[in-house]
Amino acid sequence: MNYGEIKNFDIANGEGVRVSLFVSGCTHHCKNCFNRETWSFDYGKPFTAETEELLLRELSPGYIDGLSLLGGEPFEPENQAALLPFLRKVRERFPEKNIWCYTGYLFDRELLSESRARCEFTDEMLSYIDILVDGEYVEALHDIRLQFRGSSNQRIIDVKKSLKSGEVMLYTPASGKI
Repeated sequence: MNYGEIKNFDIANGEGVRVSLFVSGCTHHCKNCFNRETWSFDYGKPFTAETEELLLRELSPGYIDGLSLLGGEPFEPENQAALLPFLRKVRERFPEKNIWCYTGYLFDRELLSESRARCEFTDEMLSYIDILVDGEYVEALHDIRLQFRGSSNQRIIDVKKSLKSGEVMLYTPASGKI
């Protein structure tokens, strides 16, 4: 897997101060995507053991609330294969920090059901994610007033509650605005 960027002290892609990893590779190709260069699986730099250690160091300060995964598309099967061992390390080392993930795939219709995204890594990967922002970006539904998402079709999902209840449970950020 390659990645396009790592953002330290990110406050735009999840609640609090975060470390954000933008993975490369996306087959959605949303019209007017803000990160079009990451559509290519070859874009950026290789995600190596050194990259993982850098991210783990960046996550270690107490003022960092968690990790955000974006793209590209974290749930492309080849990206899941690389991200899963890393997420295990993050959870083991930082159980108190939360993990947000942005995906164009729909949680209930594509990640939990048969789809192009679902593979042998999907269930375990979802088990480490606290908040999932799902759905493709739809330019016609773009609204700059939305918090943590680009278009109104996208949902902010509490993954743990959703998996436990068997139905999609939306998450409301601490600000109360979504």
